[in-house]
Amino acid sequence: MTTTTETPKPAAAAPRPRRPRPKLMTVTPLAAERVKALIDGRGKPTAGVRIGVRTKGCSGLSYTLEFADKQEPMDEVIEAEGIKLLVDPKASLFLIGTEMDYEEEKLKSGFVFRNPNEKGRCGCGESFHV
Repeated sequence: MTTTTETPKPAAAAPRPRRPRPKLMTVTPLAAERVKALIDGRGKPTAGVRIGVRTKGCSGLSYTLEFADKQEPMDEVIEAEGIKLLVDPKASLFLIGTEMDYEEEKLKSGFVFRNPNEKGRCGCGESFHV
């Protein structure tokens, strides 16, 4: 005669709660104001401003900004302060948590990206690496 003993199965574990998805990007009011001015001054219909990254400079990557005539199917859309930013899908992972600002100083003015993913920048400030 043989006897079998079954080990009790552990109760199914409850699914782990998902972490909230971090914001891809935030835009300061000053940056939004400057983007609005650029779009208004363009003189033709514009879907928004496309943000991306490309290989450039001594540190490896550089931010890019360009007018977008249309929204591409895979673009991430950020609407803030009355503007629309279209983020190139290839750049999304590099930009998570980034703040876009606009600064005016005596000798220079331009958009500034504060990116928590950056591990370093080149000396001239044109490129970064993650």
